[in-house]
Amino acid sequence: MAYRPSHRQLEYVVALAETGHFGVAARRCHVSQPTLSVQVAQLEQQLGTPLFDRTPGRIVPTAVGAQVVATARSVLLALDDIVAAAAVGSRNLGGLIRLGVAPTFGPYFFPTLLPTLHARYPDLRLYIREERPAVIERAVMEGGLDCALGPAPASGHALTFRRLCWERIFLGVPKEHPLAAAGPSVSAAALRGERLLTLGKGHQLFESARDLAAASGADMREDYEGTSLDALWQMVLMGMGVSLFPELYALSELREGDSMVLLRLEGWAARRAMGYFWRASNGRAAQFEQLARESEETCAALGLSSTEPQ
Repeated sequence: MAYRPSHRQLEYVVALAETGHFGVAARRCHVSQPTLSVQVAQLEQQLGTPLFDRTPGRIVPTAVGAQVVATARSVLLALDDIVAAAAVGSRNLGGLIRLGVAPTFGPYFFPTLLPTLHARYPDLRLYIREERPAVIERAVMEGGLDCALGPAPASGHALTFRRLCWERIFLGVPKEHPLAAAGPSVSAAALRGERLLTLGKGHQLFESARDLAAASGADMREDYEGTSLDALWQMVLMGMGVSLFPELYALSELREGDSMVLLRLEGWAARRAMGYFWRASNGRAAQFEQLARESEETCAALGLSSTEPQ
């Protein structure tokens, strides 16, 4: 039988690649440094090629080593999936889900979802990480997160996307703005020359604003990027420009007599698909599908559409 590395050897090379230090890698793996060093050396001998360049300042993977490390990560993730699949249990959705979430959606969706989810799955633990969609997409790909809730990812076949709903996107303008009088909807062409504020790169709303600016002739001001939807809301109220706001956030913040007016956009795709996504090879797909089915009830309760709005 051809030689096969052990899972411990794979853990050692991944830890060594990530830390760049034998001692630190050994502590992470809860073994002595000589044990880790010997196992890495044996793996290199069996494979017939060095996996690391050993320099005085840092241990760096060779070109072949980088490929081995990437494959080792995938193998270790697959082993984790086997363990999780064996502990499926419809009663707890696997017991623990490390869930990434887009900050423009999750905080306005979870208050309705989580009480119901906890009542039905009392042993389920959710470790929630809020981050820009581009960051959580990468974390799901690399195994740092089990799945994520946010806009449809851009990674194609590497990730499975389970759409929950379509969320409309509104244009927010101050009540005294000339466009406010044209409501409840305006054409995208009416934004020509308007200062369009946006969230920073890595948010899907940044890409949406850039598309809208290109389609309408609006002036997209990247020097006025907001760090959050709340910041954008305040900047719009101060008359610094207009901006895009997703449905759940906008409806949760808008109050009667508010100084903000929300307008529908005509002639531009003012919507985004929201749902869960996970690695296509993840053995816990059935659990994440069940989580999505539970979440569909929340979408209905919040008035989010399951069909694409026109």
